[in-house]
Amino acid sequence: MDKLDDKNIGILLNFQKNEISEHIIYEQLSQLEKTEQKRLNVKKISDDELRHYNIYKSYTNREVKPSRLKIFWYLLLARIFGITFSVKLMENGEKGAQEAYRKMIGVIPEIEQIIKDENGHEQELVKLIEEEKLKYIGAVVLGMNDALVELTGTLAGLTFALQNEKLVGVAGLITGVAAALSMAASEYLSTKVEGSMSPVKSAFYTGLTYFIVVFFLVLPFLLLNNPFTAMLLTLLAAVIMIGFFNYYYSVVKEVPFRRRFAEMLVISLGVAFLSFVIGLIIRQFLGISV
Repeated sequence: MDKLDDKNIGILLNFQKNEISEHIIYEQLSQLEKTEQKRLNVKKISDDELRHYNIYKSYTNREVKPSRLKIFWYLLLARIFGITFSVKLMENGEKGAQEAYRKMIGVIPEIEQIIKDENGHEQELVKLIEEEKLKYIGAVVLGMNDALVELTGTLAGLTFALQNEKLVGVAGLITGVAAALSMAASEYLSTKVEGSMSPVKSAFYTGLTYFIVVFFLVLPFLLLNNPFTAMLLTLLAAVIMIGFFNYYYSVVKEVPFRRRFAEMLVISLGVAFLSFVIGLIIRQFLGISV
């Protein structure tokens, strides 16, 4: 085989950096697994990454330091949002490097096997991982969707009907907490009948998600002195939460992000707008003045 040129050496050095970084990430992730067999399986993937690193090193004859920022970032995501989210997000980033891998076919004899290994890692890992976060993601979806649709509508209607930020905030908080408890109770009874999951945990995830959404939507009314400015910030918070959750869901469930985001955004903001108009009508016809 001909001697590698500087361009190919540079490509391989980038590959090395990714491989050694992912070797450390998977090694750390293996320590988060509770069962010995799963820990060993994740460790095997880590060993594969190290083997790939050494293959590239045999061509570049150089040591490469790992990306500490990448390691920190993906381990942080794993601890906060779960191993599945972290792994799938990392592997999605690697899909963009597939073209660079293919260009090295014929240059590096082992590259085709490395590509096969990389493509199999995500599927292998996801099969191994059984995260409670994902098991109850349906309950989280229910809690978040209901809270966003119901409370943005309620706050929008109250904003124009009352035009007093503190009253709107308190009324919204009381309504939201009561709705969170009601949703949790309904989810408990529903899950108990189905018998597929723990009713208590399902109710907990639904109620907790609902309450978190309520907190962030109501907060602007409790902190600001203008009800309309508070409503704008509440709508902004709703858009951010819709975007964040749908991105998380699209990564772990491998579904299109844009369509789900647009659909939920239109529903939530549409309900808020209609409630705002209803609040205006109620204020006008009932002559409410606070």
